[in-house]
Amino acid sequence: MSILSADKVKLNAKAEDKWEAIRIAGQLLVSAGHALPGYVDKMIEREQTLSTYMGGGLAIPHGTKDSKELIKSTGLSIVQFPDGVDFGDDEKAYLLVGIAAEGDDHLDILTNVAMVCSDEDNLEQILKASTAEEMISIFESGMEA
Repeated sequence: MSILSADKVKLNAKAEDKWEAIRIAGQLLVSAGHALPGYVDKMIEREQTLSTYMGGGLAIPHGTKDSKELIKSTGLSIVQFPDGVDFGDDEKAYLLVGIAAEGDDHLDILTNVAMVCSDEDNLEQILKASTAEEMISIFESGMEA
């Protein structure tokens, strides 16, 4: 199972608030079989403790340290919000990358995602992507580097 596939990419999503946005990203991971349903609640719990908003329109929601037993395999979900979602402090996220990571994969994936999205050209392409395949190719080319 690929950590990133078209069934885990949602373009032009809308959410009332960051909680709904995180649930959308988490549900993609659950639906793809990477995590059990309780993992979405752990993603919410994590956000309540410490914001996963990284700046530049990017949030990377993931579970708490004690959510490892809810993860079946490592996976990423990508949700594009053209209108943005308020993450507090006047910060809007236009892209959520949900992470479910086995073992020690978590930090490597977080670092890779942050590196891909910190490149302004990449981020602009990601925010303008019109197909899941286009989104995946931007991430995969950046993550291999």
